[in-house]
Amino acid sequence: MRNKKSNRRGRPRGEYRSYADIRLLEYLAMISGKYGIDSSEFFDSFVDAWKNQESICGSLWIKCRKRTKDSAVFLITSGYRVVAQLSMPKRILRYTNPLREFTRSLGKPSVEEAKVSRLRIRDLRPGMKRINLRARVLEIPKPRLVFTKFGTQAYVANALVTDETGAIKLSLWNQQINEVSVGDVVQIENAHVATFRGEPQLRMGRHGKLSVVEDTDLPARELKLMEKEVMS
Repeated sequence: MRNKKSNRRGRPRGEYRSYADIRLLEYLAMISGKYGIDSSEFFDSFVDAWKNQESICGSLWIKCRKRTKDSAVFLITSGYRVVAQLSMPKRILRYTNPLREFTRSLGKPSVEEAKVSRLRIRDLRPGMKRINLRARVLEIPKPRLVFTKFGTQAYVANALVTDETGAIKLSLWNQQINEVSVGDVVQIENAHVATFRGEPQLRMGRHGKLSVVEDTDLPARELKLMEKEVMS
């Protein structure tokens, strides 16, 4: 007796490897990389829009404009700007995330997989998570009082931190503001890169950690040069 075919989603061997399918996956990989969105999350948003008409992924809004027997047409926008409109075969939508597999086959890690024990600031891009890096504090502005999404009050200061490769804002909340001073070298653990008013920003969530450390890998002379470039 033959075994019944499984109804689980999966990738039939070689089925999406037509030229058109590969070009589509290349295009999706390019968009996800440009907007700093993990490939798994990006593809799942198309499946969600296919089922529920629309979905939001990072800064992108994905809307299913048309469904046919064999495909679906999606419109991708960012704010009021059209990013792309494309048709995706239903056979691809039924796979278990072929975009993630395709990205891996190219040897390019996804945003979600970009966990590196010691990153540099120049390596950071929006959407990256679980970031560990070491940097020196260049500037800590006066804290401002804000209301959180939970309806509570909190103090926040967007400190400027740098290493020999670049500089980035680091959000400090409440007691964190008093834990560091200008000139300190800080170890940042389990942070992520967000975008605020078009500018990348390092943030630490509930499980993030910030500590002051001794570090000889950030020479004072190079940091002075970096400070001049940042302030100019």
